[in-house]
Amino acid sequence: MILGVRESSSTGPVRLTDRVSIGVVTSVIRRDLVEEVIIHTQSRERRIRLLPTHLVVYYVIALGLFFGESYEEVMRCLVGGLRFLGNWSNSWKVPTTSAISQARARIGEEPLRELFRRVAVPMARPGSRGAWFRQYRVMAIDGVIIDVPDTPENNGEFEHTKTGRGPSAFPVVRLVGLGECGTHAIVSASIGTWSTGERSLTNSLLDDLEPDMLVLADRGFYSYELWEEALQTDAALVFRVSANMKLPAFEIYPDGSYRSVLLHPKIQSPTRKKARRLSDSPHGDRAILEAAGIPCRVVEYSVDRDNPDEVICLITSILDPDEAPAHELAALYHERWEFELSLKEIEISQLGHGRVLRSKTPEMVRQEIWGILLAHYAIRKLMHDAADTADIDPDRLSFLRSLRIIRRQITDQAGFSP
Repeated sequence: MILGVRESSSTGPVRLTDRVSIGVVTSVIRRDLVEEVIIHTQSRERRIRLLPTHLVVYYVIALGLFFGESYEEVMRCLVGGLRFLGNWSNSWKVPTTSAISQARARIGEEPLRELFRRVAVPMARPGSRGAWFRQYRVMAIDGVIIDVPDTPENNGEFEHTKTGRGPSAFPVVRLVGLGECGTHAIVSASIGTWSTGERSLTNSLLDDLEPDMLVLADRGFYSYELWEEALQTDAALVFRVSANMKLPAFEIYPDGSYRSVLLHPKIQSPTRKKARRLSDSPHGDRAILEAAGIPCRVVEYSVDRDNPDEVICLITSILDPDEAPAHELAALYHERWEFELSLKEIEISQLGHGRVLRSKTPEMVRQEIWGILLAHYAIRKLMHDAADTADIDPDRLSFLRSLRIIRRQITDQAGFSP
């Protein structure tokens, strides 16, 4: 039976579970939004339960904040401060691990996925430091591999990576995300298997690209098809490609970049066949080449003085060199590392290096990942707001220290107004 209280409202008794929050993180993941998502996904419990749906949603997010703690201990973190107030009957007990697992299975993945979709939006405001390149919001795409428990259910969907030493100890899940470089906020994500491939997962992120974005990606993400689809979003693109890729130079600009064209790798028509033959010849017919592919601009540079032959080759959809000079794009590309740091924050600070997710079934694995992403976004949003208030770059703030502050605040909810 749900815990009764001495306090009452106009609609009847107030339950302890109605007052549970995740501290300051609730300012980002609001209770009213959680309720909207529960209604939208039809996840509302059919009867009064020890673990109502909104509490389970907050609990899964809390798992992403207290990764090293047991199931029951995370629940104690959520309710401990409130119980200290003494306004609640002692009949409510911390649910068992089994009860919590069943509650998670009851609501499934969808509420957490939908909540992330609604909460995680680009957060940089005009003037936010390190978040913009001219008129563009700087974004990046990258991926990470996460270990999951070695159970029959997880092995049925996820795969073990294979190296020269044999298969990995645990099956893995592949996560590809779209992130805001200046704030480290992950605003879109796609979850798949090891063999799915990063480019395949990236396709599902394209709907979240906006015309004011400039998207950076490493060379493992380029394909003609993906580039073609990404262009339809009107976002600006800057991808690294192999330095051996054939990119004919039609016009060299004063900044050292040059106009070129991307040719489809599969030769399907006489025009493409002729264009491919001509691309091998320095005296090819440029008109045929340009008609056969997608226009782009190429920036080539070297960063290692000791090895000048190692060339970094970027292609961009920004064709006007005055809008994005080559040296500025070369410097901007390395901002992609900011998003890699976002993924490291999850791997090392939130999960702890080398740790394995808790969930023993594929749906719960995905649910847990959405909770981890929501927790990361909330931390980064609070860091961004603090940096904006102090007028400093968010990079000057420590993610790990911020995480620790939030953990302490959650466990002291007695001082937090419902």
